[in-house]
Amino acid sequence: MVKVEFLGPIGKAPVEMEAATLADVSTQLKEDASLIKWLDKCAVALNDTMVNDLTTVLKDGDRISILPPVCGG
Repeated sequence: MVKVEFLGPIGKAPVEMEAATLADVSTQLKEDASLIKWLDKCAVALNDTMVNDLTTVLKDGDRISILPPVCGG
């Protein structure tokens, strides 16, 4: 089981899911219509390390953070 958290203005509570890779997480998240507009724009962190390879293998207890783009200075 992995935990997926959504940061900033996404406004969605964390979810737990079974997933072997980040591709599995992506597939499951795309089933949620409220997330579609965010997913292509967001960065992803795995246990606080930025990742961009959907083949990344996950292990039980991993934490995936979905990070929306931000503006500021």
